[in-house]
Amino acid sequence: MSGNQFKGNEVSCCIKYFIFGFNILFWLLGMALVGIGLWAWSEKGVLSNISSITDLGGLDPVWLFMVVGGVMFILGFAGCIGALRENTFLLKFFSVFLGIIFFLELTTGVLAFVFKDWIKDQLNLFINNNIRAYRDDIDLQNLIDFTQEYWDCCGAFGADDWNLNIYFNCTDANPSREKCGVPFSCCTKDPAEDVINTQCGYDIRAKPDSEQKDYINVKGCVPQFEKWLQDNLTLVAGIFIGVALLQIFGICLAQNLVSDIEAVRASWVPPPLSMRRLPPHSGKKASAYYS
Repeated sequence: MSGNQFKGNEVSCCIKYFIFGFNILFWLLGMALVGIGLWAWSEKGVLSNISSITDLGGLDPVWLFMVVGGVMFILGFAGCIGALRENTFLLKFFSVFLGIIFFLELTTGVLAFVFKDWIKDQLNLFINNNIRAYRDDIDLQNLIDFTQEYWDCCGAFGADDWNLNIYFNCTDANPSREKCGVPFSCCTKDPAEDVINTQCGYDIRAKPDSEQKDYINVKGCVPQFEKWLQDNLTLVAGIFIGVALLQIFGICLAQNLVSDIEAVRASWVPPPLSMRRLPPHSGKKASAYYS
């Protein structure tokens, strides 16, 4: 220790290694999500032509993996290395970044409640844009099919929204076999069928509205999503509160660890002059060094 003295303050090992272990999981998970996103892009040839990213008509679900994975990687790195190396800069960055995310989530929740009609219109626009690009990206197609199957819905506000897609619209100039149809994910489920009939939606919108409900889900995904939120309000609120408490807990632990590190550094007392080692230079006497 070379004569270093402390006034009794020390860094809490429990907090230090708890933050380290907690964040290393997020770090590894973030790297995994980014890796999955890069792999998906390489399979679709996006990495060989980066400009194709801007050509996507709808949302590319790979962006979700990249953004979430990138944020988790940055936070995990800052928290993990900051706790292990007792680096106050990285710990402060971790807590501030986490605080910003918490503030953005809180602001988004308040704005979504206040401007819920505007949010509904934006959700309708978002779904319709993705309907237009349904056949352009396989991941987007799978995402829309999953959404329509999970919520038993079709289109944003109804099956006629699929007129926006060039393959499913009912115009006379449409040469597609899927003309006046809907994707198979709009079809009502038959428990007796073991194999999905991917052609069940063909020509279905050419039938009268009274007959369509016997074959497909006629309700839109926006009202079905609203109904799902109302039915699962307790679960959704519990998840948001749990995430918020976890973020606040992480911020408090990081700030506590920063306080411990700064207190230890402030309590450091330089050793007496008589205990310091002579520098390895020659030609000077010890009396000159201590004078």
